[in-house]
Amino acid sequence: MIPALYAKIKHIIAQYLTIFKLTGLETPVIGRPKKINNTDALTFALYQHASTRATKKSVYEDFKKTLACSYKTFVVSINKVAELSLRLLSIFMRFNRQASHLVKYTDATDIPVCLKKNMDEHKTMRSLAGLGRSTKGWFYGLKMTLTRDHEGKMLALRFTKPGENDRDVFREINKDIYGIIVADAGYVSVQLEKDMNLEGKRWVMIRPFKTMKKLMTKWQEQLYKGRFKIEFDFRDLKLFHGLVTSLPRSVSGYLANYLHALVSFVVA
Repeated sequence: MIPALYAKIKHIIAQYLTIFKLTGLETPVIGRPKKINNTDALTFALYQHASTRATKKSVYEDFKKTLACSYKTFVVSINKVAELSLRLLSIFMRFNRQASHLVKYTDATDIPVCLKKNMDEHKTMRSLAGLGRSTKGWFYGLKMTLTRDHEGKMLALRFTKPGENDRDVFREINKDIYGIIVADAGYVSVQLEKDMNLEGKRWVMIRPFKTMKKLMTKWQEQLYKGRFKIEFDFRDLKLFHGLVTSLPRSVSGYLANYLHALVSFVVA
């Protein structure tokens, strides 16, 4: 019996692929036909993340009787459609920016790839990961910077090493976003506000440090308080959509996990 969640996700994905004219990627021009087509592979991936399954193996076991392929083929198929997830995310964010709420929020979160004590032995993500520090302490992995609007629409996204300059990342992902962009004290910079503010188009509001003597109006305080929304997004992505993992054995596996988790968060 096909789980109701799987059927729901497949219906949604099939609609998006048709609307955005991505169904032409289903059949290869040359070579043998795919054991698992793109729609099914992406559905399996999103089903794993939306159902909080810890591993691809558990999803494979659920559908093993109906799948005419090995577990290895199943994993390869899911990793390959990461490109499709990336294209969908790009389309979603482009449309969201065109109809976004006036108020936006930007923040970053840690994406560990392994425990800090294992970082010296970790080889898979060595070329992309780095040592960083968050409010929870030191971690080894990546940093994800996200901009979303007041209504929850994802507008911009960037994965970087923890050592990347947060202000430079802020400039890059928000260069085509307008309105009021609110950020926390980690982005405090007079130069950043000067560079990003555009008369009548964009105003960057960075919450001052508690030690800074800066007046704050009541409405500014309310906007700053709205930052909890993006922190809840990070929590949901990690707890309920499997964004953070240490299980993949390849770079493509890690990247596929991140992209599928984000698409799951958006559509499921």
